[in-house]
Amino acid sequence: MKLDTSPAINSRKKALIKAAVLVAFILFSIYLVRFTPVKNILSLKVLGAYFERAGFWAPVFFMLFYAAGVCLFVPGTLLTGLGAAIFGAYWGFVYVWIGAMIGAGAAFFIGRTLGRDFAASLIGDKLKKYDESIERNGFATVLYLRLVYFPFTAMNFGMGLTKVRFGDYLLGTGLGILVGTFVFTFFIGTLKEVWSSGNWAELFSFKVFFSIGLFIFSFFIPKLIKKLSKEP
Repeated sequence: MKLDTSPAINSRKKALIKAAVLVAFILFSIYLVRFTPVKNILSLKVLGAYFERAGFWAPVFFMLFYAAGVCLFVPGTLLTGLGAAIFGAYWGFVYVWIGAMIGAGAAFFIGRTLGRDFAASLIGDKLKKYDESIERNGFATVLYLRLVYFPFTAMNFGMGLTKVRFGDYLLGTGLGILVGTFVFTFFIGTLKEVWSSGNWAELFSFKVFFSIGLFIFSFFIPKLIKKLSKEP
């Protein structure tokens, strides 16, 4: 009996294998972070001591660590909080944003390389128009989803499965996470400064109230964006 080795069959098999590798990678990443001793490393005490010993290279190591964490499904709020607590409100924001961008780009390429072919093979006529729409309006789509706080890591991999251009994806991500990242790092960094100084009177300073105000406001950003997007 002669096996069918046509290019179309081989192409589908390769797409299926790559998709299986992607699923295995995601499941392994979640298992590694949530159910192994690795989760014990993800604390301010352990990581703070490590980055303190790293000295001059601490920001570089942190940004690479953040990027790897994004790809391995480490919660973004945890990574961002660690950056703010270790490096402060302002430098923490810079390092967190860069690390998030590197991680977002890497996760996108993993999703695009391993999953796009299989996803394309599943797209019928009804979904094809949405896929093409994302390609045409990639920047606006990504920017909107980032502003309404669509799950960060899931979106990184998910966008790799679509036809969105990498440039549109990266620009939309960079702008979309800017406000939320600053608000969160400023809030955590400010509270960490007060805690470290031991000057509890600073809890009633303008800077602390401003950071709390920004943090509370950040929860209303998704609703504000949705409301504005519905207006003619």
